[in-house]
Amino acid sequence: MQGKFSQFLDQFAQRRMLKRWRRAAETADRMDLRSLRAQRDEARQIGREIGRLAHAADGRLAQVSTDAETPRKPAGADWAWRPDLWACPLDPPGLTEVANQTPLGDAATIFHDCAAPELSVRQLRNRLPEDRAPFGQRLDVFRFEGSFLSLVLDFPPEACQGLRRRHVIRMEAIVDLERPIEIFARLNVKHGPNTDQVVRELPLQTPEVMVEFDLGYSAINEKRVEKIWVDLIFETPRMNQITLRDVAFSRRPRAEI
Repeated sequence: MQGKFSQFLDQFAQRRMLKRWRRAAETADRMDLRSLRAQRDEARQIGREIGRLAHAADGRLAQVSTDAETPRKPAGADWAWRPDLWACPLDPPGLTEVANQTPLGDAATIFHDCAAPELSVRQLRNRLPEDRAPFGQRLDVFRFEGSFLSLVLDFPPEACQGLRRRHVIRMEAIVDLERPIEIFARLNVKHGPNTDQVVRELPLQTPEVMVEFDLGYSAINEKRVEKIWVDLIFETPRMNQITLRDVAFSRRPRAEI
C-alpha cells in the first residue's frame, strides 16, 4: 500500500512539473526579462540532465537487443570488433570547437592542424532498419583552414594476438555525406621500431562500404607486433556533415593458393 501511495505522489509531482513548464513556455513572450532569464537557465540545466538520461537509456536498451561491441563475423573470420563510438553511449555525447588530439571515448582520437576549427562531433542514436550499430558518429565541419582532419581508432590488444602476414583485415562502414569528399583508411601495424602502413580509399558510391587490407603485401615482423590502429582521413572536409553510422573491423586468414 505504501509503495502505491509513493508512486501516486511521484506521478502527481510529474504532472505538476509538466504543467508548470507548459505554462512557462506559453507565457515566455509576456514574461519580464529577469524572470525569463532565470527560467531559461533552469530549463537548460534540467534539459542537460534529461539529455544525459535519454542517452544512457538508449545505450543500455540498445545493448539489451544486440551484442554491439562484437559485430557478426564474416565467413572465416577469427576476430571482429566494433569501436565504442558505435557500440556504447559516450558521456558527453557531443563536443564543439574540437581541438587537436581530442579523445572520443577510450579508443578514438580526433587529429587536425587547424588553428581555429569550426568542428563539432556528436554521437547519434541509429534508428534506420539497415543500421547494424546502436550508435552513429556525426562530424559537422564548417570553416576549416587546416591541411588534414583524421579520426584515429586504436585496436584492442586482442587484434595483435596471432596476427600473421597471411591475414586480411576488413573494414565495413556505413557513411552518409552532405556533399561528396574522399575518405581514406590507413591501417598501421607497429612491430618493434617499425610501422607498416596500408592505405585504401573508401568506395563511397553507396552508403555501405567495405575495404580490405592484405598484410601479405607488408613486411611486418609477426613476432614483434605491438599495436594496430586505423586513421580515417577526410580530404577537404570543410562545409560538410559527415555521418559514420557504423564502423566495424574483422580479421580472416587469406585462402592458401
